[in-house]
Amino acid sequence: MTEVQVDGPLGGDELNVLFRAAWPGHRDTDFGPVLARSLLRVTARRAGRLVGYVNVVGDGGVHAFLLDTTVHPDERRRGLGATLVRTAAAAARERGAHWLHVDYEPHLAAFHERCGFRPTAAGLMDLTS
Repeated sequence: MTEVQVDGPLGGDELNVLFRAAWPGHRDTDFGPVLARSLLRVTARRAGRLVGYVNVVGDGGVHAFLLDTTVHPDERRRGLGATLVRTAAAAARERGAHWLHVDYEPHLAAFHERCGFRPTAAGLMDLTS
């Protein structure tokens, strides 16, 4: 059985293990600054092992942003990603958010629409170049 929890215990080492499994090319990261800025985070564990994660950051007002939805490859295609997102949306609403934003690549559009998002026009600027 998978346990989904809002703001449960979470360490950077286990996040790096999950991200290495889920995201090819992931380089180990210090997640301390990321987690310190979270409005909330949702984790999923099976037998104590981290198998899913999503982060929500806020603007201090009514806007919240969904980041880094990640499901271990062994756990995909079972609805866990949607559960993480819906849990995050409910928790963000409880904490005062009126709007939940997400950016995604085109191949993830159907997933996000199933989770309740609707496409909108948005802009993106690459600050690395």
